[in-house]
Amino acid sequence: MRRLRRVSVLEDAREIAPELTRWRRELHAHPEVGLRLPRTQGAVLAALDGLPLEIGTGTAATSVTAVLRGAGDGPPVLLRADMDAIPVQELTGLPYASSVPGVMHACGHDLHTAMLLGAAHLLAARRAELPGDVVLMFQPGEEGWEGARTMIEEGVLDAAGPRVAAAFGMHVFSTLPQRFHTRRGAVLASSSALEVTVHGEGGHASAPHLARDPVLVVAEMVQALTLVTRRTDVFDPVVLTVTVLHGGARRNIIPASAGFEATVRTFSDATATRVGDEARRLLDGLATAHGVEVDARFVRERPATVSDADEVSFVEQTVRDALGEEWLRPLEHPFTGAEDFSRVLAEVPGAFVALGALPDGADPARAAFNHSGHAVFDEAVLPLGAALHAEIALRRSGRPGLARNPEDQR
Repeated sequence: MRRLRRVSVLEDAREIAPELTRWRRELHAHPEVGLRLPRTQGAVLAALDGLPLEIGTGTAATSVTAVLRGAGDGPPVLLRADMDAIPVQELTGLPYASSVPGVMHACGHDLHTAMLLGAAHLLAARRAELPGDVVLMFQPGEEGWEGARTMIEEGVLDAAGPRVAAAFGMHVFSTLPQRFHTRRGAVLASSSALEVTVHGEGGHASAPHLARDPVLVVAEMVQALTLVTRRTDVFDPVVLTVTVLHGGARRNIIPASAGFEATVRTFSDATATRVGDEARRLLDGLATAHGVEVDARFVRERPATVSDADEVSFVEQTVRDALGEEWLRPLEHPFTGAEDFSRVLAEVPGAFVALGALPDGADPARAAFNHSGHAVFDEAVLPLGAALHAEIALRRSGRPGLARNPEDQR
């Protein structure tokens, strides 16, 4: 790492842009999935080596928690980056494309990790100016593996001693223009799973009257579930998408059972509960009508990611002061994707910020979205993300903890 000049944070971040790019490309070429990311953890530890950090690694996952002690007694602040990839075949053709078949950093977590590594270096150079401690949370297993919950259970929120007063996360999006996009209240949806198995009576496909065909019932259930979304307020929306169907092994045999799975996204706990109740009632009725039995499980997975109104105002002012008004854009609507940083924000106030990484000249309407094998992220945003992480820590740890107002969360 080159020696920082300690001019403005943004100028220093741009000075280390080559290192940020190198870290990102190394991670991108060697993606790992889940809670166990040994190579990724090693790369993070190597990039942090030599900095004045108190570093701990996880037991249940290959997480990294690094604490930078500030010069003052301000409240500790947490900055988070997720590190895992997803099981998608890369189709970008980039020279540093994934070397692992069927695995890709298609959600931009490689950029998140590189940006937080950059922030660690920027903050370490300004340790004497830091009013309080900073907890750097390098998290595996965001993509459905409950990595945030694992790190919370292992004490990441209390790593500095006292619990962090605020927590901040950032996520790149391949189709948003290169700006910071903020929103008060819900930024991302909650996620739930609907898992359904229909038990009928198997038989020969040529004599369906002698069987109780579960495949037919599953087909009707999938169609009928649209009724559930018609019973919810359009201003408190629901997305219910059936993504898995299973049943039968041969075309001339009616199976004894069949089933399906669906994902459900909502922006309030009450709506999620109501959808689960309505779905089970509907499925029970259809099963009774067809003379079969149904097992329907509605499993709550992640809560909605909700940004604290005061902390969003703080982030917006930080962007204006440190980068300029032109770098700030309001996010009119929340995303229906889900994020396990929601578990952190359920414990402490904070904000989740979207960073657009649409390549220059690309059409946002045609660009591949996150999770696509064609998704491309512009590396020009790396110093911007690193600088904002650092500026947030420098400015927020000088402010007292803010009381959470539940009415501001939606």
